[in-house]
Amino acid sequence: MESNNTMNMFNRFCRHAAAFIGVLLLTASPAVHADAIQDANKLFKQGQHNQAMDKVNDILSNKPKDASARFLKGLILTEQGKTAEAIKAFTALTADYPELPEPYNNLAVLYASQGQYDKAKQSLEMAIRTHPSYSTAHENLGDIYAKMASQAYDRALQLDRSNTTTKTKLAMIQDLFSSSARAKMPASNKPQAVPAAPVVVAAAPAAAPAPVVTAPAAKPVAPEKPAVPAADNSGEVMKAVNAWAAAWSAKDVKKYLSFYAADFKTPSGEKRANWEAERKERISKPKSIQVGISKPTVSFSDSSHATVKFRQSYQATHLKTSGNKTLQMVKSGGNWLIREEHAK
Repeated sequence: MESNNTMNMFNRFCRHAAAFIGVLLLTASPAVHADAIQDANKLFKQGQHNQAMDKVNDILSNKPKDASARFLKGLILTEQGKTAEAIKAFTALTADYPELPEPYNNLAVLYASQGQYDKAKQSLEMAIRTHPSYSTAHENLGDIYAKMASQAYDRALQLDRSNTTTKTKLAMIQDLFSSSARAKMPASNKPQAVPAAPVVVAAAPAAAPAPVVTAPAAKPVAPEKPAVPAADNSGEVMKAVNAWAAAWSAKDVKKYLSFYAADFKTPSGEKRANWEAERKERISKPKSIQVGISKPTVSFSDSSHATVKFRQSYQATHLKTSGNKTLQMVKSGGNWLIREEHAK
């Protein structure tokens, strides 16, 4: 199961390598710099690892803190079989950019490939803490738990070979991963070797401190309730959204939190107090924050429930990113408040 387990983790990453590099390039400037990263990434995907490394090192000689170049260097080192150096590269990224979940995710894959499941577990937990809706990290953590459970069942069987319940549990886990591996394998191809470069999904970098919620969108209005025209209250809704973004930009944590409804659905269902404490820490940490909203649209399910979709830009010390965001708003006490929040 160990090889299938690790292969599953690597395969999930490799499907989105180019996409994640593209996300990082959205923040790269000037254009010449972005072109250089793209050239290096192209060489990497073509298997010309030495040439790709030369280009990355040239970029880093001028911009030693560049996240996209450092991330790509970690991938190249892994592909070259330099696991210790790759771990060092991704660890340094987590230190300089603790908001990003992807380096933690890559560390977990590297540790798992070495059988260091405790370290892999810790890295994935950090990725999830940084980005609670990062589905790949959750799935990988499940794989790690399954592997650790398998090891525990093995030890139990060594102590008691007659324990049929343990045998059944172990068989179920082994079958789960063998079935998963077969389902993902093209019928016409033989199993491929585990790719050396762990690459992460292109989720919007969790660098944007806004909590990402995986809860489903608000239920559609029942047929007997006519929808309220968006023009009726859209101005009020956007006034609240813009004030929320302004409070975030001003690092006014108290005012920022006041825009969340009492029944706000926190990421992963954690306690409201714990979520607020984490938001306070992440907003207070950067020296400056600038949040922008563009292309907003407002729709209503009834007079007190609205859905706001927009493009959010986020810029803080050493970090700049953008992505789509959806807010489920509810009118309470005459104020429009956020009940759910989703980013992608």
